[in-house]
Formats: sequence, C-alpha cells, structure tokens
Amino acid sequence: MPGPSPEAEFEEFFLARGPALRRIAYVVVRDWHVADDVTQSAMTKLYRAWPRIRSESLEAYARRTVVNEAISAIRRPRREWPSADVPDTPAPEIADHGLDLGRALGLLAPQQRAIVALRFLDDLSVAEVAAALGVAEGTVKSQTSRGLATLRAHLPHLVLTEDLR
Repeated sequence: MPGPSPEAEFEEFFLARGPALRRIAYVVVRDWHVADDVTQSAMTKLYRAWPRIRSESLEAYARRTVVNEAISAIRRPRREWPSADVPDTPAPEIADHGLDLGRALGLLAPQQRAIVALRFLDDLSVAEVAAALGVAEGTVKSQTSRGLATLRAHLPHLVLTEDLR
C-alpha cells in the first residue's frame, strides 16, 4: 500500500508547523500581515522543493526559508498606495500596559531577531539554530548575547511603573 501523496505530506507539515513558522516570521518582521505574506512565500518555495528535501532536514529547511524570506521582506521597499480619502477620526490610541515587546524587538537587527526567535520561541539549541540559518555556532552565541544585552538595556525604559497601593 503506497504512502500518502507528496501533496498530503506537505499539507500535513504545513498544518502542523505553519503557525510556529508564522510566529518566527512575525518576530523578525514585527507585522502580522507581512508575516503572513512571508510565511506564504516561504511555503510556496518549500512546496516547490518538497521532493528534493530530506525528511531529517525538513524542519531546518523550512525555518531557514522563513527567516530568509523575512529578512528579504525587511530589505524590500514597501509599496504604499496614496489615497485621496483621509479618515474622519484619528486612529485609536493604544494603551501602554508596560512591556512593549514589539518595540523592544525592533531594537534588534533582523538576524538577531531571527536568532532570538529560533532560540527562545522555537526552543532550539545553538547548534540547531546555526544549522537552520547556515551560520557558525559562535555567530549564534554572539548574536544571542548581543541581542539579549540590547533587550536588557532597553527594557527598563519600556516598562510602565505603576503605584501598587
């Protein structure tokens, strides 16, 4: 009895890993809409390469594809469409409830954000992140250290202090 078709295998992989890959893309690009586009583009590339990818390297290949697409998306100029219609009301203010992780992550370079996302969001080891991104383990260690130092240095400025009476 033959196994599942390649399309079925890909669909199963996408359903299982798609949300986690989208979160990684979000951490790098810091915009859910762009993260959706990045994930979709990466999955298209993954689908085209599906027959050539070894099953033991599938996770790493998918992560690297998403991270590369996310970094490329950051480098591409955004297309903005001018509009003659101006909204009647201003956008609602977003309440500051303390830690703004999005703003804190924005302080990191795209590769540092990718490394921090893979290390702490996907809980990968240094060796796994290095393999996924095609960089040396020392690069992962130094970029993780620098990224965390940057976050630690700026997080006190992003935390709202409140009176606990």
